[in-house]
Amino acid sequence: MAEELNGTTIAFLVAQEGAEQVELTEPWKSVEACGGKPVLVSTDSGTVQAFNHLDKADTFPVDLTLEDARVMDFDGLVLPGGVANPDFLRTSEPAVRFVRSFFDAGKPVAAICHAPWTLIEADVVRGRTLTSFPSVRTDVINAGGTWVDEEVVTCRDGDNVLITSRKPDDLAAFNAAIVAEFAHSNVAG
Repeated sequence: MAEELNGTTIAFLVAQEGAEQVELTEPWKSVEACGGKPVLVSTDSGTVQAFNHLDKADTFPVDLTLEDARVMDFDGLVLPGGVANPDFLRTSEPAVRFVRSFFDAGKPVAAICHAPWTLIEADVVRGRTLTSFPSVRTDVINAGGTWVDEEVVTCRDGDNVLITSRKPDDLAAFNAAIVAEFAHSNVAG
């Protein structure tokens, strides 16, 4: 039986350029398929440019800017990867503050590939177990996290839940984990 996300609104935070397209679109489709409402949040209005690795892919319309997005309006957060996307987001104080606010509010957060860079900047990795693209391993460890090489990791710490995966090949497991957690949080919340 598929998880139900009816009434659940999930923020997808991406920079204006550089998100790995499949890491945005596949979790987005999973949320929609279960009745949830994904919302594209970015640093600026207009569109965001996704990538297939290093090649430009499709553009997607921004639903809300960070200036207009309020954590209280969302049930969870997804951080797609790509190298440029989290690298830009971690230099944006509004983006870092937005991410940290989900942890402060006890709402589930999911990150894939290089996206833990933004988590590191938000100082929410310390004491948590997570995974990422292998090149981010040392950064996770240096930020006080425990890095593991697994398809998907769900770390529960009090009210906080962090779901992480390594790469696009892990999307099936990542999508199943985020939908299950968002459904659980929706019922529990």
